Amino acid sequence: MVAQGRRYNLHLAPKKSSMSIYDPAIALEFFRSAGKPAAVAQGETIFTEKQNAIPLFRKNRIFLLLKGEVELLAADKPIAVVRPGEVFGELAVITHAPRSASAMAKTACRVIALDDKTFEAALRAKPAFALMLMSIMIRRLRETIARLAQGKALSRDDAWKEAAAFDPGLLSDLARGLADDPPVSYRAGASILTQGQKGLRMYAVLEGRVAISIEGRVVEKLGPGGVFGEAALINETPRLASAVAEANCSLLPISRKAFFELIKLSPQFADTLLTSLAQRLKFLTARLE
Repeated sequence: MVAQGRRYNLHLAPKKSSMSIYDPAIALEFFRSAGKPAAVAQGETIFTEKQNAIPLFRKNRIFLLLKGEVELLAADKPIAVVRPGEVFGELAVITHAPRSASAMAKTACRVIALDDKTFEAALRAKPAFALMLMSIMIRRLRETIARLAQGKALSRDDAWKEAAAFDPGLLSDLARGLADDPPVSYRAGASILTQGQKGLRMYAVLEGRVAISIEGRVVEKLGPGGVFGEAALINETPRLASAVAEANCSLLPISRKAFFELIKLSPQFADTLLTSLAQRLKFLTARLE
């Protein structure tokens, strides 16, 4: 794989499997379409928690690591190591919010960075890349939930968050475009999804309200336009959370096939899902503090 006259060996990158749709070669192509490689010295800070990137990268940017290792830290504690072929720093670009973690070059590195505008333009040209970003965030969600459960942070009585939602126009378009999957209804108190079960569909809330919980603690509440269940759909893995109808609900089920078609055809659909997942990950990562 060639970028800026250099050959980058990404053989250490994560490989595709039934559990992931991430492909480092596609990520490299996506980043090369709008960015250029840059060197980062060992020990150099790439961006800091709760701040915009400094001083090498002054804007909020998303990064692809070409060479070396990058350590991610939350509240000065290591939470992950990024290896060649992996993407990092996506949350601040997608949510336009302060960083939820710091990134430091563990070794001498080469990266390609895209700022907010170039990332959004590249995503409009290649909307399928959104699936890969979702796959990354879902993996990190699972890791974060496991760490929270191990540290019993999920048992704290913290406030839940309101999730990102589709606007009414897009929701109406979804309902019309998915006529083969008619809306389903649940009465208040009914269980919709159970954490750990296999997921065949995701859902968009048409009417009513849904409470999302992890290990028995409510972490999100969804009104009309809210979406849930996409994590199990994307990576074909067990449900990350449970969902209960907080009020009488009308939900639009979205099959895996329809989901993939929508990602490719509707940048707005992909953007809303990316934002929803990013906010969910940011919220849970903050609780590691």
